[in-house]
Amino acid sequence: MASDDDNRARIKDEAQYEALRDQGMSKEKAARIANTPRQKAGEKGGKHPRYEDWSLDELYRKAQQVGIGQRSEMSKAELIKALRSH
Repeated sequence: MASDDDNRARIKDEAQYEALRDQGMSKEKAARIANTPRQKAGEKGGKHPRYEDWSLDELYRKAQQVGIGQRSEMSKAELIKALRSH
């Protein structure tokens, strides 16, 4: 099992990682962002439609795929918010 020191050695931008963690971001998400090359950090990502254009069923399936709990109780807006913060 890797220690926190081993995992921290893989962080490319330690200051950015710490700032994101201070904002309450998960270790995994903060590390993913801190390890993104600067020139790509501001570029638009994939080409899938905006979540607002997805059907409720599509949002539900995506939430299920990424492991968001209590999704059956969520509205479309809540599913979108949960997916964006995951």
